[in-house]
Amino acid sequence: MSQAATPRPTAESAQTDSPADLRTLLSAIRSGPQGPEIAAVFDFGGAVVDGFARPPLYRRALRGRGSGSLSATLLGGIRNGLTDGEYSRFLQQASYALAGRTEDELDELGERLFRRAIYGHLFPEAWQLIRTHEAAGHTVVLTSSLTRFQVAPAAAALGVAHVLCTAMATSDGVLSGYAEGKTLWRHGKADAVRSFAAANGIDLSRSYAYSDGVADVPLLALVGHPVAVNPERKLAAMATGNAWPSVAFRPRRAPRPRDYLRTIAGFAALVGGAVFGVLAKAYTGQRRKMADALMAYGTGATLRALGVRIRVTGAEHARSPRPAVFLFNHQSQFDVIIVPNVLGGAVTGIGKKELTRNPLFGPLMRFVGVTFIDRSDTHRAKATLAPVVETLRGGLSIAVSPEGTRSYTPEVGPFKKGAFHIAHQAGVPVIPVVIRNAGEISWRNSMIARRGTVDVAILAPIDVRDWDPAAMSEQVEGVRELYLETLLNWPDDAVSEVEHTARHTD
Repeated sequence: MSQAATPRPTAESAQTDSPADLRTLLSAIRSGPQGPEIAAVFDFGGAVVDGFARPPLYRRALRGRGSGSLSATLLGGIRNGLTDGEYSRFLQQASYALAGRTEDELDELGERLFRRAIYGHLFPEAWQLIRTHEAAGHTVVLTSSLTRFQVAPAAAALGVAHVLCTAMATSDGVLSGYAEGKTLWRHGKADAVRSFAAANGIDLSRSYAYSDGVADVPLLALVGHPVAVNPERKLAAMATGNAWPSVAFRPRRAPRPRDYLRTIAGFAALVGGAVFGVLAKAYTGQRRKMADALMAYGTGATLRALGVRIRVTGAEHARSPRPAVFLFNHQSQFDVIIVPNVLGGAVTGIGKKELTRNPLFGPLMRFVGVTFIDRSDTHRAKATLAPVVETLRGGLSIAVSPEGTRSYTPEVGPFKKGAFHIAHQAGVPVIPVVIRNAGEISWRNSMIARRGTVDVAILAPIDVRDWDPAAMSEQVEGVRELYLETLLNWPDDAVSEVEHTARHTD
C-alpha cells in the first residue's frame, strides 16, 4: 500500500477500475486481525458519500423556508472536506430550517432525499470496504457531524447498525433547531468514538478510521489504522507527514450536458440498430432470428454510442450449457442492454409489467418474447410464468433478475425463488451473471448514462434438478452469497472485452 497521499481524483480522470491501493487495503483487512473488538469507523461525508457541490449564490439567495429550502439545507450540508466555516454556516441554516419540524416529518424527508439524490453519491468503494470489514467480524460504525436525518437512511441501506451523529434537541417530538449537547465536530467526533469504544469493548489501537477532511485528524489519530480518503490538500500533507495511507475513490458526479446528448444518441442507436437487425433477417421469415438480430445490433449500437465498454470473465459459461436460466443482479435500467449483449442470441427474459409502459424498451422487449409479470399479484404472476418452462424446454434460454427490483447500493438484495422453480421444472441449470459498475454508468432511478466500463462475471452453471422445491431457501441464499463473494473478490482471470458488433445464429 502506498504511503504517499493520493490527490483527490477528478471526474475527467476517474475510471471504473478499482485503484491498486484499494485492493491492497482490502487484502490487508482480510488477512489482518478479526473480531468485533476491532472497529471500522467511516466518516459519512467524503468517505461514504461524495459530497454535493455548493449551489450558486443566486439560488442560495432565493431560498425561503419551504420544504425546498429544508431539502437544500440537508443536502447542502453533505460536503467533502467540510471546513470550520462551512460547518458553522450549516448549523446556522439547520437551526432556522429544522426549528418547529417534527422528528417523524424529518425522518420521512431524509428517506425521500436518500432515494432521490443521496444514493447516487454513495461510493461503491466504501460499500466494498464496509462489507470486507463485516466479513472480518469487525464492528462497523458510521459517524458524522451532521444530523441523523441526513445519515440514517444511508446507514440503513448499507446495513450499518452503529451510527454516531450530532443529536438535535427536541420537545415532544418537535425540534428546537439547536444541537443537543456537543456537536460531533473535530474533537467532538473523536470523543464520541472514544466513548463508543469504551462502551463496546473496542480496541482503538487495532481499529480503522476513514475520512477525507482535516477536521477529522483527531479521529484519525485515535486509531491504529487511519486512512485518508480522497484527502483535501491539508489532510494530504498531514497524511504524508504521519505515514498514513491514502486511498482514492472515484468521484460520483451528476450527469453533464454531454451525458444527456450521449444518452439521446444511445437511444437513437438502439432504435436504428434494432430496426436494422430485424430487416437484416426479415428474409428468413423467422421471428426468433429477427429477435436475435434485433438484440445483437441494437445493444451493440447503443453501447458504442454511449461509450460503454464491457469486460467479461467466464464468457464460456454464456455459450454452454444451453438452454439455461441466467440470473443477473439488477442495478441499472441499462441492464436490459448489457445482459443480452453479453449472452448473445437465443435468450429472452422475464420483466416487470411496468416495463410495458416504457415507450422504447416496452415494444422491443415484447418483440423478443419477454414475459411480463405483475408483481402485485403473486397468484397471477405464478400463472404467467408457467409457459416459461415450455420456452426453456423448447431450447430458448431465459434471463431474469432474482432480486425483482434495482438496488440503491451495490448490495445484492434478497432473491425471489421463482426463477429457481422454473429452472427446476424445466430441468435446466441456473447460471449466475454478476454485474459490477452498472450502477455507476447509470444511477438506479436515472435514464442518463455516462461513459465507462462495466465488468461482468459469468459463473459456472448450477444444477438445480435435485433441489427440493418446498425447501430451497438455504440453497437460494447460497447462490446469492456467490454474488456478494464475487463482487468483493472480483476474478481477474480470463478477462475478455465484448465487441459491440452484431452476433447472431444463422
